[in-house]
Amino acid sequence: MKRSIVFVLFFLILGVALTGLYWSQRRPRPTPVSPNAILNMAADAQRDLARLPMHFTRLSDEQEIAVGRELASRYAMQTRKLTPEEQGQEKYVRRVGGAVALHAHRHLPYSFTVLPDHNMLNAFSLPGGPVYIGEGMLDLMVSEDELANVLAHEIEHIDHYHCVERVQVEAQLKKLDLDVVGALVQIPLDFWAIGYHKDEEFEADREGMHLAVQAGYSPYGAVDLFERFAKLCNEYVIRAESPDEELSQLAIQSLTGYFRSHPLPSERIAQANRMIAQEHWENRKERKPFRVEYEVHNGEFVK
Repeated sequence: MKRSIVFVLFFLILGVALTGLYWSQRRPRPTPVSPNAILNMAADAQRDLARLPMHFTRLSDEQEIAVGRELASRYAMQTRKLTPEEQGQEKYVRRVGGAVALHAHRHLPYSFTVLPDHNMLNAFSLPGGPVYIGEGMLDLMVSEDELANVLAHEIEHIDHYHCVERVQVEAQLKKLDLDVVGALVQIPLDFWAIGYHKDEEFEADREGMHLAVQAGYSPYGAVDLFERFAKLCNEYVIRAESPDEELSQLAIQSLTGYFRSHPLPSERIAQANRMIAQEHWENRKERKPFRVEYEVHNGEFVK
């Protein structure tokens, strides 16, 4: 009897020892922790904690629309009047954006505005529906599908409450009263051009591709643009290649800021290609040319 108990204990201890050895081998080796990694972890944790209450105190659609309209009206004073050619661009952007916005989950008054600045290689959105795109970003495009995917990406920042949560967090940090919409004018226009958290950017990429495809555009429009971003990143940020085209110093600064606040182009390309495979979109390769139809009479844009 005692011998059997000894055997049981022996095999139990042996089993525990072998299990411990197995898991010790499987456990990843510790990696050195840098101060930057700790700061990034703290920043992510702070952001997640800050966002959590937003799900319970989120503004109504009506409040969000009012906030967006107030911000858009104030920001409109900061931009110059469009030339006839730029008005033609904006009409084109509104047409493409309107077609994509029809498929958004939230039925908001989406609007689309061109910022007349060839140095602005970016696009952004405000709570409630306003979407902006820089003339420099339009200069990079060769297909309408690229434009559709960019505008869809910005729509999804609104559609998935990224914009309104950002304004709520900013209002808390600056102790602004969200009930007094005019107080939000203290938030500068540049604030919105800063990218979102990496997960939110990837979400906007994924959902934006869905919107673009539903509107009849090719998902390869997103891939094309991300590949062009990757090339520009190598040429102007990493400096691994000689630039094929000349950009002004202000445009380079805008581009550098864009890459600093968005996921790496290689990561966005990888996700886009995975989505194309998963959704069986491989045959949706035909792109529409980027073509602005100008209506000018005696030097004036004709509506």
